[in-house]
Amino acid sequence: MDQDIRFMPANAIGRLLRPASVAIIGASDKPGALGASVLANLDRLRFPGKIFLVNPNREEIGGRACLKAIGDLPEGVDVAILAIPRASVLEAVKALALRKTGAVVIFSAGFAEGGAEGLAEQREIAAIAAQSGMMVEGPNCLGLVNFVDGIPLTFIETPDIRLDGRPGIGIVSQSGAIAAVVDSTLLARGLGLSFSISTGNEAASGVEDYVDYLIDDPHTHVIGLVVEQFRKPARFLQAARRCIAAGKPIILLHPGRSSAARESAATHTGAMAGDFQVMKTSVERVGVTLVETLEEFGDCLELTARYGRIGGGGVAVVGESGAFKALTLDLAEALALPLPQMTDEDSAALRAALPPFVPVSNPVDLTAQSLVDPDLYRRTLAALLTDDRVETIVLGIIQTDAKTCTLKFPSILSAIQDLKPAKPIIVAGLDEGAPIQSAYVDGLRALGIAYFPSTDRVMRAVSRLSERARRTLVVTDAEPTRLAALPAGPAVIPEYQAKDLLRQGGFVLPQGMLATTPEEACRHARAIGYPVVLKAQSADLSHKSDAGGVVVGLSDDTAVLKGWAELSANIARHRPGLLLDGVLVETMSPRGIELIVGARNDPEWGPVILVGFGGVQAEILKDVRLLSADLTDEAIIEEIGRLKCAALLDGFRGAAPCDVGAVAAIVSRLGRLLRAEPSIREIDLNPVVVYPGGKGAVILDALMTLGD
Repeated sequence: MDQDIRFMPANAIGRLLRPASVAIIGASDKPGALGASVLANLDRLRFPGKIFLVNPNREEIGGRACLKAIGDLPEGVDVAILAIPRASVLEAVKALALRKTGAVVIFSAGFAEGGAEGLAEQREIAAIAAQSGMMVEGPNCLGLVNFVDGIPLTFIETPDIRLDGRPGIGIVSQSGAIAAVVDSTLLARGLGLSFSISTGNEAASGVEDYVDYLIDDPHTHVIGLVVEQFRKPARFLQAARRCIAAGKPIILLHPGRSSAARESAATHTGAMAGDFQVMKTSVERVGVTLVETLEEFGDCLELTARYGRIGGGGVAVVGESGAFKALTLDLAEALALPLPQMTDEDSAALRAALPPFVPVSNPVDLTAQSLVDPDLYRRTLAALLTDDRVETIVLGIIQTDAKTCTLKFPSILSAIQDLKPAKPIIVAGLDEGAPIQSAYVDGLRALGIAYFPSTDRVMRAVSRLSERARRTLVVTDAEPTRLAALPAGPAVIPEYQAKDLLRQGGFVLPQGMLATTPEEACRHARAIGYPVVLKAQSADLSHKSDAGGVVVGLSDDTAVLKGWAELSANIARHRPGLLLDGVLVETMSPRGIELIVGARNDPEWGPVILVGFGGVQAEILKDVRLLSADLTDEAIIEEIGRLKCAALLDGFRGAAPCDVGAVAAIVSRLGRLLRAEPSIREIDLNPVVVYPGGKGAVILDALMTLGD
């Protein structure tokens, strides 16, 4: 795992984001040329600093003199924009470093993504940046826009929309195209942007550096990230922790959720704990909100920018249709979004606000009464704002036509203006495309109220934002647990050795002994006590059941001898030529509910723990949860309760509840072990059988793989 937590100096990033001087290398006045577009942006937004143009073939452009070469630039220009072909970039970077340029923006593509030659040049650019202290944005990026000061260092045509004191959203995106899309989306909603930064290939500066800078930027209140690959995970987690502790939420869109999990020849854990899931577990652990779609990204950024952090409290929904009420209840249940129940008896203020024929409920159905009683909106909102069970209010309006909008929205605007709500009120239409006048939407936004064309989008965004607050992932204070003697890796440790190592760590396992002959197996079985199970043992036989290497339910010596012969024949048939270390003779444990518990020390993100249902559920349904390796037993129990088949553990159909606490203890101990032993790559405990009535849990099989 990357332990380097140094970031680019704030003053270096500051010269890039808020420059007093800009040089355009490859300046042009040809329409559509990158250099021409950058210059046009700077002029349109009235950049007050010095602009230097470099073009060996021009004396002047637009009345500005052109320098012939980078060497003609004065020393210490803050930012140089490279609007030149890739073949010329490396030499330009070298020349700019000699001129003590503060930062370079590289638009050109074809570096690391273009093959070995491009990768080598990108690495050389990184080395020049490290040696000279010059900041490099890109290559393969679209540059940046500073909306605080109105400085567009990009070839994308940029509108002159300043932050002007509004709460700023900082966008950091590896994809320049998506950054431009998000900028347009948020600006169209009347939201304020502080900075929009395209990081591209991240040769010498990455998303974590810009996040670290924006933590201390007074103009940025929330950060939106679009990241396809975290190149420095440890540094990002460090920055994210500090950012969220400073009260600045991070919303993350991470393309690639559907990519295949990293293959693992040894363990189920490695196959099921794919790269995306490990990343998700790690970033959510530090408080980042991970969204799934571009639409959800914009929605969550808007709600966070307008209202601050949306917590995990109750949501009240106000609608105007009985069918909408039913649809909302369905969606809230699917999203696990809490809608506090309300009745006439426990909601006196709401009861007084509503007409006698409208029952108190959540969602509340105002029917069409607001058309004849426009004050109904104000009375209803006022009652909900005083209800301690409610943290967020969603107002779903049927708009239909311009006349209906004219009857409803003035009353809503007036109510919100009078009430000055301290809780989020979010207004949404039920009928997207209805002709709501822009003045009403603008009026809501001027009052700090978000307007959405769909209540479903509101519900999904609120659920996503409040999900983090509802998670009680409490960190344990238990010390990591080291093993007395761990073999040198890399290696696959077979079951009998893995279990010996786990016993050192305090894990409770069935009694067992390794036998190398049938007669020795009989002696071990008598010593352990019948019935027993035989298991073939070899580092080259990770999944022994698939090869017929497990024989169960052996009740006497005759059965053991017969089982040994059966096992040997199975291995010879399925894995001809395989030499076994021996056969593990082990106590036959009683049946229970089978779980899988695994651990993985990801080389980038660190340790994570997998827990879920074994057997068919693990192989086909993938009913598993991936957890941080430092949770308390209580938090682990809560996560186990979120499994799809968790009801099987709670006393399904009259059975006694299972000892989930014993499973949590195994998970917790496994987490302490991996945090202490980074050389352990993976551990697979499959199955772990859990018993009802407080009778504990037992690890029936174990496999361990070690790294370097």
